Amino acid sequence: MQVPASIAPLVDLVFPPRCPLCGEALASQGGLCSDCWSELAIPGEPCCASCQRPFGEGAPEGMVCGPCLANPPAHDGIAAATLYTEGSRRLVLAFKHGRRIALAPLLARLIAAKLPAVGPDWVIVPVPLHRWRLWRRGFNQSALLGRELAAATGASLLVDGLVRRKATPMLGGLGRAARMRALSGAMAVNPARAGQVRGRQILLIDDVLTSGSTSETCVKALKRAGASKVQIACFARVLDEALDLV
Repeated sequence: MQVPASIAPLVDLVFPPRCPLCGEALASQGGLCSDCWSELAIPGEPCCASCQRPFGEGAPEGMVCGPCLANPPAHDGIAAATLYTEGSRRLVLAFKHGRRIALAPLLARLIAAKLPAVGPDWVIVPVPLHRWRLWRRGFNQSALLGRELAAATGASLLVDGLVRRKATPMLGGLGRAARMRALSGAMAVNPARAGQVRGRQILLIDDVLTSGSTSETCVKALKRAGASKVQIACFARVLDEALDLV
């Protein structure tokens, strides 16, 4: 939440601005120190025309990456604020598991900088948590990011547009086929929100995009419900092979 300018000096007096990662003193609230900023890897051009995977310099415009050629995605593009590095990992851990939900505006601003022209005609839908995980954690980190992005873009936030119908295991280390089996039937559009999805442009929000299996399942559910377009947005995207290209 943005601190009103009229009380910002008082907030700074009571809570001196500090980098949320290393504790270094800052000039103002809501940012990182220069050293921690340098730990973030921001993906850019040139990139895959389908999924925005970064390419090396000299790649032709409109080129599609090998993974998208091998398995054409159901989504209509990916907007990632950062690639997954030690710096972005620490931010995600502090936000999600450290319960530092005040980081949501910072992470959302970085995502917003990479978005296409998202506006009031779009609907923002967060990747859902299973009800038991939501109960244990107390919040859905993707929904918090979605709230900030809705305020920044004017898009509508449909916080319960998707539901996770069954708990799923951790997917790390599983092959593609095993991941898809684990996710089979897990995601569905909330029947009460189907009318708000049909025919709409959807921005699907997640904090970290790893293999893409969870988001792919969400995209397919939204497309089956009649969404005209589904773009994925995340704070950190795991693309180890692309780190040397940014």
